[in-house]
Amino acid sequence: MQMRILGATGERLSALGFGCMGLVGWYGRRDDDESRATLLAAMDAGVTHFDTAASYQVGENERFVGSVIRGRRERVFLATKCGISRGADGSLAVDNHPTTITASCDASLERLGTERIDLFYLHRIDTRVPIEESVGALSRLVTAGKVRYAGLSECSVQTLRKACAVHPIAAVQSEYSLWTRDPERGILAACRELGVALVAYSPLGRGFLAGNFRSLADLPAEDARRSMPRFQDANAAHNVAIVDSVRELAKRKGSTPAQLAIAWVLAQGEHILTIPGMKTRKHLTDNLGALAVSLTRVELDELRAIVERTPVHGERYPPVMQQALDH
Repeated sequence: MQMRILGATGERLSALGFGCMGLVGWYGRRDDDESRATLLAAMDAGVTHFDTAASYQVGENERFVGSVIRGRRERVFLATKCGISRGADGSLAVDNHPTTITASCDASLERLGTERIDLFYLHRIDTRVPIEESVGALSRLVTAGKVRYAGLSECSVQTLRKACAVHPIAAVQSEYSLWTRDPERGILAACRELGVALVAYSPLGRGFLAGNFRSLADLPAEDARRSMPRFQDANAAHNVAIVDSVRELAKRKGSTPAQLAIAWVLAQGEHILTIPGMKTRKHLTDNLGALAVSLTRVELDELRAIVERTPVHGERYPPVMQQALDH
C-alpha cells in the first residue's frame, strides 16, 4: 500500500482511502452484506483511512461503519464530519456553533462506538459564525482527547488561513477530479503552503468518470445523483464525451478509466490523498489498481486537455447545496 503523510501531522495514511457515504444508501439500493465485505476487504488490503459523516443517512452511516470496524479499530484512521443536516424535504442546514459542534462530536462517538475520532471536519462553513469560534470548539475537543486532528471541508483560502491561526488544520476535504478542478483556484496551493493535506473526494466524478453509468436511465430511481445537474439528460449527453476520451486513453495505457482518474488526482501533489466511494469488492479491486498506474508528463497533460477541450456542463450540486461551497 502506498502511504502519504497527512499534512504536517506526521500521520501516515494509505494514499487511497475509503469514502463511506454510499455504503448504506444514497447511491442506489442498500446491500449491507456486500458493503460490510467491501469494508473488511479494504482493511485487509492495507487501506487505513475511512471517511464518514454525521449527515450521511442521518447518522446511520456512522453506525454501520462503527459496527464493521469494531474489533479492528486500531487498524483504522477514522474521519467524520459535523456541521450540516438535511431535512426530510432535502433542505440543507449549516450550523457551526460551538455548542452544536461539541454535541455532534459526542453523538458521533456514540454512533461509531469509539472513544476518539482521528479527524473531525466542519462539513460545511457556517457564515453566521466566525470561523475562529468554530475552530476554537474543535481545538477544545482535541484538548479533551475526543478528537486527534481538526479539518475543514469545502472552505475558501481565507477561511483556511483564519482557521490555521487558531489551531493546526490537518486536512481540507474538497471534491477534486479530472472534471472538478475547483481546488486549483487556490485551495490546493494554500494547503501546500500551510502544511495541510488535501483530501480529494469523488475523484471518479461520483462514478461517471469510471464509466459506471452514462445517463439517468442507468441509475436506480432512489439514486441521489438523479438530482445533480451534471447528470441531467442534456448535461450527461455532453459530459459523456469526457468519459469516452478518458476510456480511450485508459485503453492505450492498459488500465481502467477509474484507475486513470484516481492516478491523475494523486499525481497532482504529494499532499493529496483520495477517498473514492466504494460499495462493492469489485470497485475496491479496480480502485486499488490505480496505485500501480504511473502517468508520464505527456499523459498527465493529455488528461488535463480532455476537459479543457470539452468543458464539463452542469454544477456539482443542486442550488441549495452548491451555495454552501467555498465559504
